[in-house]
Amino acid sequence: MAGDYAVIALYIAGMLGVGWFGLRLARTKSDYLVAGRRLGWVMYSGTMSAVVLGGASTVGGVKLGYTYGVSGAWLVITIGLGILVLHAVFARRLVKLRVYTVGEMLDLRYGGATSTISGVVMWVYTLMLTVTSTLAFATIFKVLFNVPGWAGIAIGGAIVVLYSVLGGMWSITLTDIVQFGVKTVGILFILLPVAISSAGGFGEMTKRLDATYFEFTAIGGQTIFTYVLVYTFGLLIGQDIWQRVFTARTPAVATGGGILSGVYCLVYGVAGALIGTAAKALYPDLGSAQDAFATIVERLLPTGVRGLVLAAALSAMMSTASGALIACSTVSTSDLLSKVGLRKGTGELRRNRITTLVLGLAAIGIAMIVDDVVNALTIAYDVLVGGLLVAIVGALFWKRGTRHGAYASMIAGTVVVITFMIVDGVDANSPIYWGLGASLVVHVVVSLATPRTPASTLDTWTARLNGSAATGETPAPHQESGAVSSV
Repeated sequence: MAGDYAVIALYIAGMLGVGWFGLRLARTKSDYLVAGRRLGWVMYSGTMSAVVLGGASTVGGVKLGYTYGVSGAWLVITIGLGILVLHAVFARRLVKLRVYTVGEMLDLRYGGATSTISGVVMWVYTLMLTVTSTLAFATIFKVLFNVPGWAGIAIGGAIVVLYSVLGGMWSITLTDIVQFGVKTVGILFILLPVAISSAGGFGEMTKRLDATYFEFTAIGGQTIFTYVLVYTFGLLIGQDIWQRVFTARTPAVATGGGILSGVYCLVYGVAGALIGTAAKALYPDLGSAQDAFATIVERLLPTGVRGLVLAAALSAMMSTASGALIACSTVSTSDLLSKVGLRKGTGELRRNRITTLVLGLAAIGIAMIVDDVVNALTIAYDVLVGGLLVAIVGALFWKRGTRHGAYASMIAGTVVVITFMIVDGVDANSPIYWGLGASLVVHVVVSLATPRTPASTLDTWTARLNGSAATGETPAPHQESGAVSSV
């Protein structure tokens, strides 16, 4: 294991070093929260891929492959579809708005008074997403050091919190690029071919496993439909994803880089399911499908190579955890704390760092008492989609939607989702179905029953969509002289 320890140590040292370098770049609020809105298409595509493919997509994706076969890819495929739709349809508009949060966009469109409730919903989502990826650290450090789950969570979580606090989005972006490369090599180019080859290739796998393991819809039509509702739509509206969109230098960068990222996600999803399928053929009697990833890595790969693949899994978890953490911090400072008298300007950067630290420590604590990565992700996305999807889509496409309608739909959707989670269970499909339905009905009825949004508000909204920069923020130039921003 000495070789594995060396690889992991080098990887962790590299992440902390990059995080320290990011400290030099994060000099303003814009730098800390959205990397100065200066990313080119290479860095943008890599960091977008890194943030959406975390512990649930890696460890959870292999788990679903172990349980259902190739159809287990649907969870990550629907994430990829969400990224594709987001960048083909919405990204250009979002970049032009030049805001920091989803709540700020809703306030801009509806005329204020919506960002508090949307901020609460988004805060729950981003915090749970941080917890999800932090929870997955336990699997990797258990294999490496044979430590208890809580210790693995503490080690991995502390690393993420440290580099996120130091440089904010610049540190996260730079570490994500490294993590994207490590993840691509470790999962796609090493673990996938080794797993399939060790299982005897597809021919031998089909002999050992039931035929349903090779049916692309075996996981069930209702489950696939629910994944689309939860993850595809969730990717369209998540603060962690929008905040990455806001880092793009131009609308064209966001569109092109995002489409590349979506395609990468589709490939990654299929790879994870195939690795899980191979694990089922090799080790059919594991006590828990959650252990499929760690088992196949520990038993099949030699020292050193095993360390690289574990570093790849850490990359996936850290990129999503850090992205969700900075998103949660941004929502806290921009949508929530600003409502209780904290003034903008002096001390904003310091306040963002302190908020990131506090939330990171809270996420580590929560992760120590949550025991299922997929269920934690389901909670996050159900609350997000049920509470905010209708209001956000209405803001972008329905001029008759009003502030009162948006506000009421967010409350109704969130309450219904949580109620059905309590009644039917977290893993049931009913919470998202009923939550979305309630949110849609309430939004339409209340909007039609209340006065239209003032013309002045809609004029301001239209001007921003046409590229008018936010007050007080200078638009990022299309060309930057620095090496980082020119990629």
